[in-house]
Amino acid sequence: MGRLIAFVLFIALLVPAGALARAWSLAAGRRAVAAAAVGFVELSPSGSAELSRQAAHGRRVRQVGWLLGVAGIVASVVLFAEASVFLWLPALAAGLLAGVLLAEVTRPRPRWAVSRPARRPTRGEQVSLWLLWSMRAAMAGELVAAVLLGSAGRLSDAAVAATLVTAVLGWLLAEVALARVLFRPLPAEGADVPVDEAQRTWTAHLVVAGASVLALVPLGVLLLVAGVDLGDDVARQGTGLLPVALVAGGFGALAAGLAVAGFLLTWLRPLRQGAAALA
Repeated sequence: MGRLIAFVLFIALLVPAGALARAWSLAAGRRAVAAAAVGFVELSPSGSAELSRQAAHGRRVRQVGWLLGVAGIVASVVLFAEASVFLWLPALAAGLLAGVLLAEVTRPRPRWAVSRPARRPTRGEQVSLWLLWSMRAAMAGELVAAVLLGSAGRLSDAAVAATLVTAVLGWLLAEVALARVLFRPLPAEGADVPVDEAQRTWTAHLVVAGASVLALVPLGVLLLVAGVDLGDDVARQGTGLLPVALVAGGFGALAAGLAVAGFLLTWLRPLRQGAAALA
């Protein structure tokens, strides 16, 4: 009976990962609508120039992510010596995700004429609140897991510090970028409105996806470490549900993080004008 309960618990804790992947697949509809809105209208010169300007900015800043990844690899070598060979890929991935977040948080303000509408777009019109709060929950979970594992002596002080710094900075960048999207001035010309709305949608999803991956993958690793260590401690006492729950949660978080990373790649493609936007 204990093994059956453990199996059911394992499957149940993988369900949130599937739900999150499903929610991101539905977000593809927002991307299609936004791209079609830009593709169907005849853009003003300011709107066309803004599309090119924002796309160039995103490419330039995301290239900084490679440099951040290399810096992370160097830091891991300094901190962990030979053991750092297992951290090179995570460090590079963290740098690339940081580049995504930096590109969105440093987006230049549009140069078109602005207006003061009676109603501003809400957060739910830019990104699903389920996706947003799942990102925040994953960030909070990563912080709590790192602190608990560090206090229990199952994670080194350097690893705890690196995890906390990465999570806090990533969360801060994401929230700042989301705030900028929400309060950015609205365009005055009707032809520029779909461009502005599409750019807000793009930025919101890129930020939420990047921060989600930055939280979910480390959280999955931390939960797996905790589950395996705790399972070794209770191995002599029979099957324990807590180690199973931790391992299942770890697998679920890793699966969700990899799934969101796949959807993130689709949002990295910049907005395009005219018929190319519909291709």
